[in-house]
Amino acid sequence: MNKCGKVVQEELDRSAKIRREIELDTFVVMPNHIHGIVVIVESNVGATGRSPLPKGPTPKSVGAMMAGFKSAVTRRINDLRGTPYSPAWQRNYYEHVIRNEDDSDEIREYIVNNPLKWDLDRENPNNSGRKALRPYGNESRLCF
Repeated sequence: MNKCGKVVQEELDRSAKIRREIELDTFVVMPNHIHGIVVIVESNVGATGRSPLPKGPTPKSVGAMMAGFKSAVTRRINDLRGTPYSPAWQRNYYEHVIRNEDDSDEIREYIVNNPLKWDLDRENPNNSGRKALRPYGNESRLCF
């Protein structure tokens, strides 16, 4: 894992410590994205990913956790790269409410096995003939 990937991992660990309303389950940091399960441990926490309100996501929601996490990672990665105010993430994120143990097991298996599929990923710059544009990609000029 390169320096940017380590930043992502450190901020995931930090998120679990500072946000008492969530726990982190299975996670994997990939060269250009992450997969993970966020467990909501407080019953009054919302699971909305996109807020239509101009003020941002509901406090203590999954959206608030993702916004804070992405912001902290972006700041640190831009410091590493010397690229202040540059975007480091795609907008939004994908969320899925896990409703039962079978669903949970299936998603954990997907997350654990995802690194094995990186060689086949269309976003892998080694497959597409194009340069990696993600901050924690495997191109050293972006984050070594």
